[in-house]
Amino acid sequence: MPNVIATYVRRVGAFSYNARLYLVSAVLTGAAMGVYRLLFNFYVLSLGFDASLLGQLLTVTNTTALLTAVPMGYLADRLGRKLSLLLGLGAVSLSILIIVWAPSVGMFYAMNVLIGAAQSLSAVTMSPFLLENSGEEERTYLFSLSSGLQMAAAFVGNSIGGYLPTWVASSRGAEPTSSFAYAGALGIIGLASLLGLFPLFFLKSTASVNRTFFDPFSYAKKHPVLLGQLVGPMLVTSIGAGLFMPFMNVFFRVVHHQPDPVIGNVLAWGALAMGIGLIIAPPLADRFGKVRLVVVTQGISIPFLMLLGFAPYFWMAALAHYVRLSLMNMSGPVYQTFVMEHVEPDARSTVASLVNMSNNFGWAFSPSISGFLQVNYGFGPVYATVIALYVLAVFMYWKFFWAARPLPSYVTGIAD
Repeated sequence: MPNVIATYVRRVGAFSYNARLYLVSAVLTGAAMGVYRLLFNFYVLSLGFDASLLGQLLTVTNTTALLTAVPMGYLADRLGRKLSLLLGLGAVSLSILIIVWAPSVGMFYAMNVLIGAAQSLSAVTMSPFLLENSGEEERTYLFSLSSGLQMAAAFVGNSIGGYLPTWVASSRGAEPTSSFAYAGALGIIGLASLLGLFPLFFLKSTASVNRTFFDPFSYAKKHPVLLGQLVGPMLVTSIGAGLFMPFMNVFFRVVHHQPDPVIGNVLAWGALAMGIGLIIAPPLADRFGKVRLVVVTQGISIPFLMLLGFAPYFWMAALAHYVRLSLMNMSGPVYQTFVMEHVEPDARSTVASLVNMSNNFGWAFSPSISGFLQVNYGFGPVYATVIALYVLAVFMYWKFFWAARPLPSYVTGIAD
């Protein structure tokens, strides 16, 4: 353990100036967005709208992120990493403030479209940026710590942000569940999210890639099989995740009959468990290898997924939820590092765009299928389908990258 901690400290100490600034921004943004995701649904409901609008807005955001992923990858290369990160975060902050200033159905749709596009721009920029601002030894630590710190910040933000409507309401003698209270809290969050922009202003800019409109697809034409292998398992996983992750709160209420405060605590602590898993993943990847970590951790998570979906007692389902979240998600940044390392430099934004598309695909379309299954058949078929998809994804990771021979350097662009 002392050796592991010493190695971790050395790897973190090797982070570049740009990487450190990005992590500061990620923590500030993660805390703000955690509160936003907690309060936005309550804000919409407090205005008299129903839950169906919430589902439609979720679909709009994820569908926009899906459809704009490749164009945003092209735009990110044209603008450069620094400006792309600034525009992505700035657009999200502006959208939150506009939603509070002019609440209406039309504005909700418009701003969620803008949020989806902005998050897509940030997502396709992040992986190439982190790769270009890290060395081989500390790269996995940077990817994992970036995601882990955001999750930990979201946990802190949720813990504090739940009190914001009460504080805002008390200043005017209003009800904590009123639209005024939620609007004021979201306005504070919109302004607070702007703080994440300041570290990005001090980034040292890197040159943008100059290429024509059709060039982003050149890598897919040259390496279609490799690209399918890199993206395919993530696509299968996202389809499964979209079936049940957006409905975790509904699952605990309907199946285990738990009240909202208990459900909120379960989800918050689940986010913290996921953050811890992300932070401890790099030394495990150093010891066992990136692909082996992905296969083993995601494979071990499947029995806990079964327990979550079919446990007879709430405490068993909650415990399975914590362990499954940690195991299933801890290898996500590790695999993103693996993907970026096996892509030629001029194709990184293209592949990052396709990775973002694959991650958003299930979240855009699977919730509608899941809703139909829940209404007509309950959660049983939902979890059975998810388990089958996750088993398939783990098999694909194993088949493509563990059981197969190492990828040759002339394909990957790097030494084996």
